[in-house]
Amino acid sequence: MRSMSASDIGGVRVSLFAPIGRALQIQGGCGSLQIVFAGAAMDAHTNSESAQGSVYRFTIKSHERGYIKQTLMADRVLVIGSGGREHALAWKLAQSPHVKQVLVAPGNAGTANNGKISNSAVLVSNHTILAQFCKDHNIGLVVVGPEALLGAGIVDDLMSAGVRCFGPSAKAAQLETNTSFAKAFLDRHKIPTARWEAFDNLQEACSFITITDFPALVIKACGPGGKKEIIFASSKAEACRTVQEILQDKMFGEAGERIVIEELLKGEELSCLCFTDGVTVAPMPPVQAHKRLRDGDQGPNTAGMGAYCPAPQIPEALLERIKDSVLQNVVDGMRQEGATYVGVLQTGLMCIKDDVKILNFSCHFGDPQCQVILPLLKNDLYEVIQATIDGKLSSCLPAWSENCTAVSVVMASEGYPGDYAKGMEVTGLLQAKDLGLEVFHAGTAMQDDKVVIDGGRVLTVTAVKEDLMSALEEAKKGVAAIQFKGAIYRKDIGYSAIAFFQQSEGQLHDDLNVDTITSGAWINKSEPPTANGCRSGSHAELGGSPDLFDLKTSGYDDPILVSRTKGIGTKLQIAQMCQKYDTIGQDLVAICINDILAQGAEPLFFLHYFACGNPDTEVKQAVIAGIAETCKKAGYAHLGGETAEMPGMSPQGECDLAGFVVGAVERGQMLLQLKRAAEGDVIIGLASSGIHSHGFNLVRKILLMSSLRYSSPVPDGCGHQTLGELLLTPTKIYSKALLPGLRSGHMKAFVPITCGGLLESIPRILPESFSVILDACSWRIPEIFSWLQKEGNLSEEEMARTFNCGIGAVLVVEKELAQQVLKDVQRHEEAWLIGNIVSSHTGSSHVKVKNLLKALQLNRFQFLQNAADVDSHLHVKLQRSKVTVAVLISGTGTSLEALIAYAKEPASCAQIALVISNKSGVEDLRNAARAGIPTRVIDHTLYGSRSEFDSTIDRVLEEFSVELICLAGFTRILSSAFIRKWNGKILNVCPSLLPSAKGGNAQKQVLQAGAKVTWCTVRFVLEEANTGAIILQEPVSVKTDDTEETLLERMKDAECRAFPIALQLVASGVVQLGADGKTCWKKGSQSLNHHEKQDCISSTTNLWP
Repeated sequence: MRSMSASDIGGVRVSLFAPIGRALQIQGGCGSLQIVFAGAAMDAHTNSESAQGSVYRFTIKSHERGYIKQTLMADRVLVIGSGGREHALAWKLAQSPHVKQVLVAPGNAGTANNGKISNSAVLVSNHTILAQFCKDHNIGLVVVGPEALLGAGIVDDLMSAGVRCFGPSAKAAQLETNTSFAKAFLDRHKIPTARWEAFDNLQEACSFITITDFPALVIKACGPGGKKEIIFASSKAEACRTVQEILQDKMFGEAGERIVIEELLKGEELSCLCFTDGVTVAPMPPVQAHKRLRDGDQGPNTAGMGAYCPAPQIPEALLERIKDSVLQNVVDGMRQEGATYVGVLQTGLMCIKDDVKILNFSCHFGDPQCQVILPLLKNDLYEVIQATIDGKLSSCLPAWSENCTAVSVVMASEGYPGDYAKGMEVTGLLQAKDLGLEVFHAGTAMQDDKVVIDGGRVLTVTAVKEDLMSALEEAKKGVAAIQFKGAIYRKDIGYSAIAFFQQSEGQLHDDLNVDTITSGAWINKSEPPTANGCRSGSHAELGGSPDLFDLKTSGYDDPILVSRTKGIGTKLQIAQMCQKYDTIGQDLVAICINDILAQGAEPLFFLHYFACGNPDTEVKQAVIAGIAETCKKAGYAHLGGETAEMPGMSPQGECDLAGFVVGAVERGQMLLQLKRAAEGDVIIGLASSGIHSHGFNLVRKILLMSSLRYSSPVPDGCGHQTLGELLLTPTKIYSKALLPGLRSGHMKAFVPITCGGLLESIPRILPESFSVILDACSWRIPEIFSWLQKEGNLSEEEMARTFNCGIGAVLVVEKELAQQVLKDVQRHEEAWLIGNIVSSHTGSSHVKVKNLLKALQLNRFQFLQNAADVDSHLHVKLQRSKVTVAVLISGTGTSLEALIAYAKEPASCAQIALVISNKSGVEDLRNAARAGIPTRVIDHTLYGSRSEFDSTIDRVLEEFSVELICLAGFTRILSSAFIRKWNGKILNVCPSLLPSAKGGNAQKQVLQAGAKVTWCTVRFVLEEANTGAIILQEPVSVKTDDTEETLLERMKDAECRAFPIALQLVASGVVQLGADGKTCWKKGSQSLNHHEKQDCISSTTNLWP
């Protein structure tokens, strides 16, 4: 078929289609239409062949406003893209009687030979080839999904070639593809948005961040590279460092040539979409999408894990204002500026009380917004699109299902949004379809007639019901029916709307009761909840009412409640003696949560009890803030608690602390079943952070006999804290690492190592007929245990019966699953295979720990060995032990091998004990492994915030007792808190002369200035951006024929020379960071003579013409 031009007849718009090669005439008047072909005719009413001539006759009824499209033959449509959005578009278009076939390029398993829908392999990146394909295959309409193609001008090119295409032009798509354009456009048209400025100069950007009276903490990379990058800083200092990394260090390449710095807004984030033909705006129902990976808005950000529609948080009056003041204003403004916007416009909005501000634009349907909106569209999508393209949207306004709610739940691959495996089969799709649900494919492919995983986000399950809860329940049934290995999905999509309804009604539910869906904690609170809402189901009322938790909305079908009450014990007394209370809150939460994990229960909410004689406000605030922050990070609701003031009953400064946690587990999935363990099962040990919360009575006795006090520096090899700070290292919480495995059934049993140490904790999960054999040489024992054993002259049994000895908890797993479970756990925690279960003899010990004394002694000797060699170059007498160094990499640096080689020299004062990369598979990791250096991959994409990522790095550094950190091509921006903790201990090298050459491209500046010499600089990393106390600068000659690339290569060689020497200067104690933030050289040092020292701090004079 060939699409002919549309005609206006009697005020009615008619699109005509005719067979190729046949002439077409238009006859008729106001009420009828006659189409004449040079061939056989068909009566439009009877669909029968006419033998009397070549005339098609049918009548068009007049409508005042109706947009009537009569087609003689159905159309072919091409949808471009491969995600869930494109499957939803194809699904909706295929429902149109006007559509004969929907091709999807490249498509996925869901769009492969599915009724009218099939996939196409046409090359969509070449617009000329694509246009010819559309003509050759009679494609009457192209619908574009991905924004990159819209920004590349695909609509302009196809429309110019005579192919109808739905979407905005490249010029109009700048609303999404050019952040600075979009922000300036909003300002020009007085449309509310966050305050902002655009910069390509480092100093100007940092000055703006510093002097603004609002939190200018959102940094967006918006250069010509097209890659969108957004970073949320936690402080102005961190924002300045981010700007430096983007503009000067080229963290995002071309995409970071220009940045936008925005005000950080807080409120309810929603999406409002509309169809528009450039004049008329037809709004869609508002949507709320969930971006975080896990329930309770925890975990790393993703492209979207689900959505619900309509979102009730926006009242009708505000929706009207959004349509008129935002959507219509944007469309009118684009038209006035000569960039008429045609297509779908999506706005990200921040609702702040009764007002909204625009966060961003998308020039197409979002994903998963598309999958949750289109099922509510009552119209023919094909007709709406055609009307939009023709500028007649006002005659074909979309209609939406009323009294219905749609919920979409995304199922993602294990490891998403990081690395994930492909090729695993997906089953249960037909069962989900039989439930009346729509399953939209995204990361799927066909392989040997099976549907397999081919992407991070695999499927979207959408349910439409009369209310939100019913829709969510139906969607969860579909998710339960679909199976693939390691599936990740959220169970709390829409819970924020449920909370909104409940808040609006001023009550929870009239029919709440403790036995069915609500667990009520009846405690008279002295303070309101401090982290309310971070776990779905929590509802805490003020004014002395009880705390409430709605268990039904937490996604459980047949739950058993599990609770635990615990106190801190002797560790609290040590905190009081040290006057250090900021970590005790985590201890309290951890010991409660780890205990209920032993039943396989997910923690839901936490309450505390704090009692004191004469209250100290700062102490109370520190303790409760620690509890609240721990609950927030872990994703559990802190419903509050009670503070009891009892003057005269307790001495000044003393207090008591207790916690109460409630969790839930599905009936039948309870973990503590002693009969499950069997001979041959493997024991996995999870690393402790130190002593945790048990064994402190013995610790106090050892300290009474020791010459050390809590304020003393820690013993050799244990780090650089005071002894009190080390002993108060908080207990680890293992729920994040273990809950997925506990639910999968791959873990037979779990127990934290608490009172009674290894010997008495592990038997709690063992049947009487079995024992466990552990090998202490198979795990890393923190040095504090070696010191305690030596200082207290403790036997092997005393150590194992009192302390965790480096193992915070153990798992029992089948031998066949051990490696897989270990790998899963190691994504979150350091863990090892440490033993196995054997049959026991009557009267024998249930736990035997081999080589414990040997491991403790070896551990101590490793850090106490003396080195008497003298550095032949620097003439430095070595310290008793080499300084422990960690190198952080991202795979782009070149100096790691040089650092490793230098550290192996006998005269080196540094020992590289660890290499950490934020990217897996980089060559430097293999180089480190070949050198026998432990490596860790801490993927930044798996963490929801920079502080969470940095705290993980910090934890690993502490576990390896790291004293110095070298950044060797590490591209992530470190948080202020991290830098403050490691002040004077972080070294970085950069290919520029500081402080003379700041910002921008250092090599470019050197060449433009005509300098004869440039330098690379090794410095201490400080909080303030673009500063750093210089340790060493290495000169690099500039040749007359140098390009930026050749000069950069020689500067990298200079880095490899300078960085090891600077490390030696710091590790030997010759150079350190002073209290004033400046480099200090050790007085009387024999390391450098005057001439050598001058070389190290080379003057920057006479280098620039």
